Amino acid sequence: MTSAPERNSIVKNASLSLAMRWLDRLIGLVSVLVLARILSPDDFGVIAIASLVIGFVDIILDLGVNVALIQNDKATREHYDTAWTLRLIQSVLACAILVAGAPLAGDYFNNPGAVPVLQWMSLGLPLSSLENIGVVDFQKKMRFGLDLRFVLTKRLVGFLVTLAAAWMLRSYWALVIGALSGRAFGVLLSYAMHSMRPRLGLQKFQEVFSVSQWMLVRNIGTYLDNNLHKMLVGRWFPSATLGTYSLADEISAMPSTEILAPLNRVLFPAFVQVKENLVELKRVFLLAQAMQTLIGIPAGVGLAVVAHDAVLLLLGEKWLAAVPFVQLLGLANVASAIGTSGGYLMVTLGRTKAFALLSWAKTCAFVLMVLVTGVAANAADIAVMRLCAGLFGLVVTLWMVMRALENLRLAEIAGLVARPLLGSVAMAYVVDLLFGAAGDLPVLAALTLEIGTGVLVYSGTVIALWIVSGRPEGAESWLVRKAGLRRPGLEAN
Repeated sequence: MTSAPERNSIVKNASLSLAMRWLDRLIGLVSVLVLARILSPDDFGVIAIASLVIGFVDIILDLGVNVALIQNDKATREHYDTAWTLRLIQSVLACAILVAGAPLAGDYFNNPGAVPVLQWMSLGLPLSSLENIGVVDFQKKMRFGLDLRFVLTKRLVGFLVTLAAAWMLRSYWALVIGALSGRAFGVLLSYAMHSMRPRLGLQKFQEVFSVSQWMLVRNIGTYLDNNLHKMLVGRWFPSATLGTYSLADEISAMPSTEILAPLNRVLFPAFVQVKENLVELKRVFLLAQAMQTLIGIPAGVGLAVVAHDAVLLLLGEKWLAAVPFVQLLGLANVASAIGTSGGYLMVTLGRTKAFALLSWAKTCAFVLMVLVTGVAANAADIAVMRLCAGLFGLVVTLWMVMRALENLRLAEIAGLVARPLLGSVAMAYVVDLLFGAAGDLPVLAALTLEIGTGVLVYSGTVIALWIVSGRPEGAESWLVRKAGLRRPGLEAN
């Protein structure tokens, strides 16, 4: 069993990681909100085109060497040098392909203005690959205080440069300048924070590649799962529509994935620590899954309910076309986020191949829907297909987890989902009933009341259902104990 100090360490590191992610996304959110007031949807569309193409080429060549290093608890200096060298080779090759192929991307998206942007932004790939590979140890050894400092500092520099450039240029080039500046500073910072000085070498190529080859397959599938819908929007609709859709996707991810992603960042090394004890691994997984559903489901549903007022307040009236996208993509992102810990569990148990095929299953489901329906009448149709593919992927993920942990039962998983799902339904119904027709309130007041009412209704419903169910073990009981409200006879985790 995991000792109390180890559990406290996991909680502490999860808190640090959560703080890191929230601060990082707060910087990103402020950046988006400010830039949305300065730049147009068409500007965001050009940057979205460049980001999609760069991400696609980068991921095709990405071997996922960081995962290989974290999974290997006996990694030597040669393993780190090999990983750094592979990452450098991959990024230089990707940059060359992007610079040469940028005109083809401009033709595909019917936007020649994106070509120079794409070529300049591609330089960020080899720049980032020069980062000190030693900073992987911050996550591997669960030193999340250092990880927090590293990630936030380089993000803050890029943020400040982007805002200054946007104010002076009033152009999407500000985003290019900010991105390259943040990556360049990250290289310098990585060597200042970690003593390792990587060297060129491929001595451990076979060992690193044995893990990375399936991570490559998985990463390509994951990228397509996350971005193919945006590629189709960019192909079939104007760049302004793509800009609106991409910004909506980013906004819709914040309440769910940006809360849950930090937990997964900690849970992966935590899963590795207890992987030899399947009973303890199951307990940690169920607790993680319970926490994620407790937070993720109401976050996505809540955003869908208040999307109109949230977009109006945060982005302005010119972005109201993003409202249906935020509603649909918010629910899709919840499904994807909740299934992430199951994927990490598969990697922990050495089932990297199954983990890789999972991401492709979701992608294939989406492609099948596109082929059946044909060219979408509007971008909202694509968002609906994205949502359906996300729900399908979640079901497949949980099925794979049950096969990997033979002592895990469907009833245990259903018990984790039932209370948050019912609580979210009650929350959506009450908020819509009370405020759905209220158009005379100032937007800030309306949004505040909607969120406050939603939190109260959801919390009250979940607590009531938990008590009626006999106070079963799960996220609620864990939170009660951590709040110091232990009931006699209950053991502490």
